[in-house]
Amino acid sequence: MKSHHRTRQIRPLPDCNCLAIVIAPADPASPAAFLPAPTTTYQGALLTILPGTDLEIFPLNLGGNPFGWTADEATTHAILDAFVDAGGNVIDTADSYSAWVDGHVGGESEALIGSWLSARGNRDQVLVATKVAKKPDRMGLAHDNVVAALDESLARLHTDHVDLYYGHFDDETVPVQDQAQTFHSLVEDGKVRAVGLSNYSPDRLRAWCEFASREGLTLPAALQPRYHLLARQTYESDYAPIVADFPMAVFSYPALASGFLTGKYRSATDLEGRARGGAAGRYLEAGGLRVVDVLVRISSAYAVAPATVALAWVLAKGVSAPIASVSRVDQLPALMAAATLQLSSEDLAALDEASLGF
Repeated sequence: MKSHHRTRQIRPLPDCNCLAIVIAPADPASPAAFLPAPTTTYQGALLTILPGTDLEIFPLNLGGNPFGWTADEATTHAILDAFVDAGGNVIDTADSYSAWVDGHVGGESEALIGSWLSARGNRDQVLVATKVAKKPDRMGLAHDNVVAALDESLARLHTDHVDLYYGHFDDETVPVQDQAQTFHSLVEDGKVRAVGLSNYSPDRLRAWCEFASREGLTLPAALQPRYHLLARQTYESDYAPIVADFPMAVFSYPALASGFLTGKYRSATDLEGRARGGAAGRYLEAGGLRVVDVLVRISSAYAVAPATVALAWVLAKGVSAPIASVSRVDQLPALMAAATLQLSSEDLAALDEASLGF
């Protein structure tokens, strides 16, 4: 069995001194070379400062899309309790979660997070990220729509601000210059602490950043790209260079490829009746099992779950914090363990080779 964890004990982020460090990527051509380096450590986990803020980020964002979908209120609260108790501090959701479920309208996830925040009285102990543009009755990024959508999100979340507010999907009917001004105004109003972008074309992302920089507006502090072992090429070739020019934290999704990288889907039969079966199925059809086979082999050597290795690979590539979600508390430890798992160069190379072409 390989020795890999500096520590397994990760507790909530403290108000204490942390060790300042600087990490230089070994390969200047790798995606890690384009990303903000972790700046502090706590209990073996590398923490990143969200650019332009003093907010420390634990190296895993808890995805909120199951909340109100595959996790009811009691389960959601239990998951959030366990996440914070294990040291996590960033909860990622969107106003559109979970509008895809029959009878849902969006906002279900935010509402359950809000009820948890109210019940626990711990708003200042966690960072809440949410998004705008895809809720059926709040589509797009027109100024008035964004302002109204944020107010509705704040009401559901039972808070007066969000720590990170994303444009969830680009709205190409609205010039990026106008979008940048809208989001800057929300920061100026104190309702948003930092701005993030997700699902923008490289050209539109760069145009937003260039305009905001030139005009002295709030620059995006975070990028949420599709990036994992089965989705590499687009981020590495098109988006990482933009991060090099405009440093942003990178919170990649869906870090476990809709559950496929957990290793639980090894055949079409395994996908039957699963809530995420359709999304995971495309990786099976694309030959993703060769990556899963390597994940399983490596995870066995470290005595951890395949999901832990998949997340550790993303972190080794320099991602600030992958976004991963669970529907049960017992699924969480495998995700949290990635924060202190250090893969060998040989194992990273094996995963790189297996995932070539994705």
